[in-house]
Amino acid sequence: MTPSFFPPKTSRLSWRSKAFRGLACQAIALILVIALGAYLMHNVSQNMRVRGIHSGFDFLSQSAGFSIGESVVPFDSNDSYGKAFLVGLSNTLRVAIASVILATLLGTAIGIGKLSRNFLLRTLCSAYVQAFRNVPLLLQLFMWYFVMTELLPPVTSAIQPVAGLFLSKNGLQFPIPVWVNGQWMTLAGLLAGAIGAWFWTRQTKRHLYATGRLWPSFWPCVAIVMAAALVGWLLGGSPSAIDIPEQSELSITGGGAVTPEYLTMVIGLTIYNASFIAEIVRSGIQSVPFGQHEAAAALGLPPGREIRLIQMPQALRVIIPPLTSQYLNITKNASLAVAIGYPDLVSISNTSINQTGRAIECISLVMACYLTLSLLMAAFMNVYNKRAVIKER
Repeated sequence: MTPSFFPPKTSRLSWRSKAFRGLACQAIALILVIALGAYLMHNVSQNMRVRGIHSGFDFLSQSAGFSIGESVVPFDSNDSYGKAFLVGLSNTLRVAIASVILATLLGTAIGIGKLSRNFLLRTLCSAYVQAFRNVPLLLQLFMWYFVMTELLPPVTSAIQPVAGLFLSKNGLQFPIPVWVNGQWMTLAGLLAGAIGAWFWTRQTKRHLYATGRLWPSFWPCVAIVMAAALVGWLLGGSPSAIDIPEQSELSITGGGAVTPEYLTMVIGLTIYNASFIAEIVRSGIQSVPFGQHEAAAALGLPPGREIRLIQMPQALRVIIPPLTSQYLNITKNASLAVAIGYPDLVSISNTSINQTGRAIECISLVMACYLTLSLLMAAFMNVYNKRAVIKER
């Protein structure tokens, strides 16, 4: 009989199976976590009942009884606590999204500038990173808030850098288009233009990989988006009414406006986090082998195309993971808005706790919102990271 050199097969439900042991240990850990959570919830509810403290989320349907100074969604004191939390969440998203976009653009430019051959540019970019990265964010927010509320002129003598734009202690006033139904066609045109630009970018990459020749991409994409938006604007009836702010003796009326608190948060988060993003971009570019730079120089590529076509695509696999963590930090650091009076999610939660006494419920809602935002952003960046990974043949 021929001896067998393979180990005997074990049953999948046997303790000798590594997969079964792993599943069993995970199941036991999950049961213990659920039991601990149930015990803590029971203990908390018992103590609250003994002290006569009401619990539950029924307060979300009650009238809030307070107003919110700045909100995208119209809010009145007669509206419910649930709507107040939604307004706070929308204010947090306004700050986080704007800060993520601006910090990415500024940080990328500074990170590339730190690798410049120009001594002055390289020194200024390095000084920016060292200055703003090593000062706590809260102190920077206080500094910018002092600038917005103390150093800027009053509304009666507001700074007007361009026509229709006013900057003062009251914030920033700017022109906005008057919304009519025809504007939907303009937005549809912008969306169609963005899709067309994406298709053009993919086509240029395919042509580059097939022939080695590069078609222009940036300006054609800009032309596609503008042409599609123009067609949508024409199909929508060419709406051209613009609400331009006007300065009077006591105030500025009309147009759109953002408060000093919002400007403080966006400027503070952008400048602070751009210093970290700059280091992430710089390290990612420097991780690309130097031979890639020599190959680009041998091909006669200018520095701009070398960065865009050779170094950045390879550096993304190093840049994206720490950049994801930085985006999460921006979202969570938006909670510091409560220190300067901006009505974000944490500020609305604190007001609700003071009025209802439902501390556990309000804090749970805030934790759930930030956890959801962080998981969604991490999932999106993970999908983008998989698409940016260099696939080996």
